[in-house]
Amino acid sequence: MYNLILPKRYVVGFDTTQLPELFTEVLVIGSGVAGLSAALEASRERGVLIVSKNKLGENNTMHAQGGVAVVLSPEDSFQSHIKDTLEAGQGLCDRKVVEKVVRDGPSKIEGLLELGASFDRVDSASGELAFTKEGGHSHRRVIHGRGDSTGMVVEEALLKAVEDNVRISTMDHCFAIDLLVVEGACRGALLWHKQRGRFIVWAGETILATGGCGQLYRETTNSAVATGDGMAMAYRAGAVLQDMEFVQFHPTTLYIAGAARVLITEAMRGEGAILRNKWGERFMPKYHPMAELAPRDVVSKSILQEMQDDEHTHVYLDVTHLPKEYLESRFPNICSICASFHIDITKELIPVRPSAHYMIGGAKVDNKARTGIPHLYACGETACTGLHGANRLGSNSLLEGLVYGYKAGEEVSLSLNRRHRRVTSYPLKIDAGAGRLRGMNLEDIRDSLKSLMWRCAGVERDEEHLKEAEDALSQWREYVMDKEFHTAEGWELQNMLLVSSLIVMAAQQRKESRGVHYRKDYAQRDDQNWKRHITFRGQGLGA
Repeated sequence: MYNLILPKRYVVGFDTTQLPELFTEVLVIGSGVAGLSAALEASRERGVLIVSKNKLGENNTMHAQGGVAVVLSPEDSFQSHIKDTLEAGQGLCDRKVVEKVVRDGPSKIEGLLELGASFDRVDSASGELAFTKEGGHSHRRVIHGRGDSTGMVVEEALLKAVEDNVRISTMDHCFAIDLLVVEGACRGALLWHKQRGRFIVWAGETILATGGCGQLYRETTNSAVATGDGMAMAYRAGAVLQDMEFVQFHPTTLYIAGAARVLITEAMRGEGAILRNKWGERFMPKYHPMAELAPRDVVSKSILQEMQDDEHTHVYLDVTHLPKEYLESRFPNICSICASFHIDITKELIPVRPSAHYMIGGAKVDNKARTGIPHLYACGETACTGLHGANRLGSNSLLEGLVYGYKAGEEVSLSLNRRHRRVTSYPLKIDAGAGRLRGMNLEDIRDSLKSLMWRCAGVERDEEHLKEAEDALSQWREYVMDKEFHTAEGWELQNMLLVSSLIVMAAQQRKESRGVHYRKDYAQRDDQNWKRHITFRGQGLGA
């Protein structure tokens, strides 16, 4: 167990009795697949408030393309999906968690179908679900919606159910500054809204579902809201964070200088897309027997090697051999996005390179989504459940969000039933000794941080670059972490610095290469010394 020493972060520097207060039985922070699933399940018996940093639905779920991995095909089996997940995780998966998520998957998809989620079918006559195959999977088990807009299909179905639910209230454009921890338990959160300012939500149970932290990196597929807020809040509250070194980089994102990075779904390779280098040569067969369908970490490292060998900024994805009509129906979103950059994917190659995509680590939770802090739960990308190990199997994330979201919602209801206590407020006054801002350029620090993390803690790592990152982060923390901010930009930067520091520390500790964590100076997997998890216990910097 390792502790990260940081200056005390500004939380509340005034008498909280002067703040507006709201009360709710269940507070859900985040509105992606996990948060909405949790809210719907909890609302069966309890009142729920969902708060979202941006508008409801602006999250990584909405932008997910590929699909949901689930055993629904008669040719597939639970045993096969479990085996594929364990192999991808390279020795660090929790087998009991893998078995639970895989076996609970079909019922959760049936629930989505009942809510109106329209997954793609083979044809209208049979009504059979259409399956595709992705890297690391031994069967075609990935279902998808509107071709390459699966996350949107899932999110819209859940949002509609939330909107129709009288027990659920929602508040958008609310930034969660910090959790309120009183007498060792989470009692709610301090929030901020641009118009109404700071206010407190006192809650019987709180669920963190704020998503990942891809915005720590210059190159990322993630939504702008993915700044690691939930992980940072959990750490300050005293929770344990686990597997922070395992950041997954998606092998193929559209690479056009000056344009935002756009995910090119792995399902394209599942349907026959070929990776080619600068010279037009197919290269994946020389790196792995599964070629383009190798696990994501293998494909990302292979692409990086080709880029380095050829001194080129990217490689290419080739789908020109696939029928035009099929591409337009199966991948309409990608066709449209590429066309906006004057790339006709039916005739031209797609320029791609890896980008930060998914955080495997996060707030450690048990099989009931509990963090270890009483009345605080976590699910989705914010949490570390033990499902993914050292490398997430493609399309297991939406599945995990559904299963653990519903589990969190179920558990908060049970907890409230056991306690029979009204939600109450607590008189709090905290002096955190916040410093004053003196000409601090937050945007410049943020841009520098993202470039540093991409350069020093990206697809490839080594001691020299990790030490460079450690030194820079230490310097930034000294004059950022103890400052009082009044807008989301400052609080986000503090969260990003904290989570980046944990990633770098974990990457320094793990002196081997395993899954998505690749150390050039320790290039081999070392089961004797490193078949274990690295954890950080937070310092309880909440109220």
